[in-house]
Amino acid sequence: MIKINIISNNKVWYRYIKNPTYFIQKRVDNFNKRFKKYQKKTIFCTILLSGENEIKKLNKKYRKKNKTTDVLSFPFYNKKELQKKLKKEKEIYLGDIIINLNKIKSKKNKNIFKIEFNKLWIHGLTHLFGYDHCKDQDFYQMNKIEKKFLSYLN
Repeated sequence: MIKINIISNNKVWYRYIKNPTYFIQKRVDNFNKRFKKYQKKTIFCTILLSGENEIKKLNKKYRKKNKTTDVLSFPFYNKKELQKKLKKEKEIYLGDIIINLNKIKSKKNKNIFKIEFNKLWIHGLTHLFGYDHCKDQDFYQMNKIEKKFLSYLN
């Protein structure tokens, strides 16, 4: 079972999603009903809903890129370490996801905004599970998993 903690330091988010915690929780509940792989485990992560300045600072500090981005993921484990943890432990903290409101708020339609938001946090979650998109082959594998995860939200 996946559990997600939501932190929002940016009040502008509430213009687009009235209650981000409830919004995510509803989707995570649907996800958990369909994602049977780790049903006997409790897998935690945190999503920080940020703005442009905050994510740019984090990107510069941790990735040495002095620019803004749409989503950052900070996995606690690499893929091999995570697989070992998942075999041994019942509770695992995957890591943190930071999402930049400014990269999706230009979507005028709130439904489109929510779709884009779902894509970003699922993208971040996929990174926390150890997937990456540095090489073409990795990109296709990660994209396939993201689509599968997105289908679990409804």
